[in-house]
Amino acid sequence: MSDRYKEAPVRVGADIGGTFTDIALEAGGEIYSAKLLTTADAPEKAVLEGIAIVLKQAELQFADIDHVIHGTTLATNALIERRGAKTALVTTKGFRDVIEMRFENRFEQYDLNIVLPPPLIARTDRLVAGGRISAEGDELEALDEAALVKIATLIEERGYQSIAVGFIHAYANPAHEQRARDIFRTHLPDISISISSEVSPQMREFERFNTVCANAYIRPRMDEYLARLETGLAGLGATGPLYMIHSGGGLISVETARAFPVRLIESGPAGGAIYAANYAGRFALEKVLSYDMGGTTAKICLIDNAVPETARSFEVARTTRFKKGSGMPISIPVIEMVEIGAGGGSLASVDSMQRIQVGPESAGSDPGPACYQNGGEHPAITDADLVLGKIDPDNFAGGDIILSLEAAETAIHDHIGKNQRLNREAAAFGICEMVDENMANAARVHAVESGKDISATTMIAFGGAAPLHAARLCEKLGVSRCLIPPGAGIGSAIGFLRAPFAYEAVRTQVMRLSAFDAAMVNTILNDLREAATGFVKPTTNATIDNQAIVYMRYQGQGWEIPVEIPNQKFVTNDQQLFHDNFHSAYARFFGRAIEGLDGLEIEIVTWSVKAISSQPPLEPITLIEGTRDAAILSDRMIFDPVAMKYVSAAIFERAKLTTGDKVNGPAVIVENETSTIITSSFDAVMQQDGSILLNRKQGDQT
Repeated sequence: MSDRYKEAPVRVGADIGGTFTDIALEAGGEIYSAKLLTTADAPEKAVLEGIAIVLKQAELQFADIDHVIHGTTLATNALIERRGAKTALVTTKGFRDVIEMRFENRFEQYDLNIVLPPPLIARTDRLVAGGRISAEGDELEALDEAALVKIATLIEERGYQSIAVGFIHAYANPAHEQRARDIFRTHLPDISISISSEVSPQMREFERFNTVCANAYIRPRMDEYLARLETGLAGLGATGPLYMIHSGGGLISVETARAFPVRLIESGPAGGAIYAANYAGRFALEKVLSYDMGGTTAKICLIDNAVPETARSFEVARTTRFKKGSGMPISIPVIEMVEIGAGGGSLASVDSMQRIQVGPESAGSDPGPACYQNGGEHPAITDADLVLGKIDPDNFAGGDIILSLEAAETAIHDHIGKNQRLNREAAAFGICEMVDENMANAARVHAVESGKDISATTMIAFGGAAPLHAARLCEKLGVSRCLIPPGAGIGSAIGFLRAPFAYEAVRTQVMRLSAFDAAMVNTILNDLREAATGFVKPTTNATIDNQAIVYMRYQGQGWEIPVEIPNQKFVTNDQQLFHDNFHSAYARFFGRAIEGLDGLEIEIVTWSVKAISSQPPLEPITLIEGTRDAAILSDRMIFDPVAMKYVSAAIFERAKLTTGDKVNGPAVIVENETSTIITSSFDAVMQQDGSILLNRKQGDQT
């Protein structure tokens, strides 16, 4: 190994997306990158090939890698496409249909012919046994162990590959689930078993049962994939450990990931949020809108004071865009994001009302958009971007993929333009406007639901397609500043390298403040602290900090809000601390707390402790203004949405721009992984760290 790499570890971030696999290697203070088409039949193949490419760039070998950090969409895709293991759900007698009955609300209130999403586990695969635990954790009825032995025989006969165990109120007392697992292990030693009290020990059986079903459904496939990846790395000489990034934005061991693969569902997007939060902290940006657009989806996240918004649950595989309740609820800690099917490979079509629609179907990496010339016939967003001049057909992905303008124009004409009586340029503009408006609408809704003013934020855009659309999205949202950090095209992979080792342990234990029991509070938090630390400590030598959050509500309310509490030992008088912290948090969420009503009880519902490794302090960077005009490389015609016509845009090479260089829009800044489109409403300034800052021009009213 070269001497210049000995001072800091050599680390690799690998992100598998639906279209591209992104690799980032950090060594000697430098980032080396590669972007390859995802190999859907064997996803580890693109990872290994990409790592080999960046190692060659850095003049290193596989043996020089200290560790690999990995995130993937494989878990998500397995749920969306229903390509998991043959799974049986074993549940409490009388609760067989919980995952099919869902909620009592309807995600389309006035649709008389509403079709609910089918449950992940069909009714014939849901098996029941007697036994009952109360909401307080007391055993009301003994577990029917004889029935479980018969179920084990039936599972073997039917050839199930995985078992999900979800008993009523197991979060309060896991004894029945643990005993069921012991019985199944005795009779079925080779089968995968997941129990809800470990996967998601929280109340609300629909979400908890769904989560354990999802974990069991994807566990065998993820276990096989991770084993192949580890074997492949070892076979090429890598000796450093493999870590996974989970949905909450922290790193965990591959062993933990194999046991709880459901925690990997939002791993790739979580890396992107960490990437954006890192830059928000370095530039001291208080309010940030993170915008991640790749080949298959676009993700939006709100970040305050360099901390992304988090939640305890989310939905995957929604059948109706933007409609809460139309997907599969997953009850795990997660960075809260809005995701829509709008990536570079998302397909455009005309619906029954003769409207242009984009996504959620994607061309993926195979066959890809029509311009890839790989068998794709339907137009994708990338085809529209190419026709509008945003992409150079000869230098896409650093020249590794040669695009066909003719194929893109033909696909757009045949499937959009001919039907809508639009020329190719107008049809391509319609496709881009539709996807940009969809993203803008998603951002507006998310901001309103979070009580935020989106126009007061700074956008941080990354992902292969985001810099192509960021300026137009800012115009629609009224956002005046947009930051495109270095390596934006592989932002999530770089984000993996910035993530701490972290794990959040969660448990439901309802306690009224009027019956505040300090001893019980300390016991609950200590147990969670030990559980969370137990997942983190074996993976790092860094100092581990603990962050405690409780979820509280007024008694009778249906949902709770997160309330931060100090990491300390509590005494009886601290009841008032919980009371005051809850009222402060409630006022932040809803404008004011509810006070003055006699007998209005407050209760703690769920407890959470996050163990997180300490991180080095961020090196602050000051935003600067442009001091001189940058040198123009060349020019080409691009379609400007403000002028509504093709205009001449100057081309700049990002690698040749220096601190203080100013670029006036319309312009294009090119690099290997992506291109940044600067519309006529913006100009751009190169920052000290290589970031591009887009500023709305003074007096612009777009």
